[in-house]
Amino acid sequence: MEDDLKLWERIRVGDTLALKVLHDRYYYHLYLYTRKLFHNNQGSEEAVSDCFIKLWTKRHEIEIERSVKAYLFLMVRNSMIDLIRKSKGTIHTEDLRSLDLPDEVTTNELDQFARLYQVMERLPEQRRKILELAVFESLKYSQIAAKLNISINTVKTQMGRAYRFLKEELDPKSLQLFFMLRNRK
Repeated sequence: MEDDLKLWERIRVGDTLALKVLHDRYYYHLYLYTRKLFHNNQGSEEAVSDCFIKLWTKRHEIEIERSVKAYLFLMVRNSMIDLIRKSKGTIHTEDLRSLDLPDEVTTNELDQFARLYQVMERLPEQRRKILELAVFESLKYSQIAAKLNISINTVKTQMGRAYRFLKEELDPKSLQLFFMLRNRK
């Protein structure tokens, strides 16, 4: 699997195939992230699609040096905040239901999501993959083991270490958000 930064370099020179690979790699994760605020599929799909459109159209202006994934989540986060602010009075509640909280709280929750993904990016690659498969794809440990061709005990060990790491690195609100994602099955 090609590294995200290599894909980004290909995108910067106009490689649409690299954009498709990046899109396929992160669309689902970004979509789940946006579903926290947009309780309809269309709003979530639109926010994520806009992210990739902006990434493509502004590829010559954007500088990404560390994490393409973190940059994508930051882009989606900012787009969501803008959409929520602009929607006051123009988008009906049925079309876009933000959390029934003031904007500051909504922004704070988005910051917590961003923090969660930044911390997850610091996990060793295999541990992060195992955690993402369990959380975002709701796979059982046996399914993860089969998919990654590792033992179930390895999955259990890595999940335990990932949870400990998250507990140490995240504030209680972000950790609560993580477990909410985990239990949404």
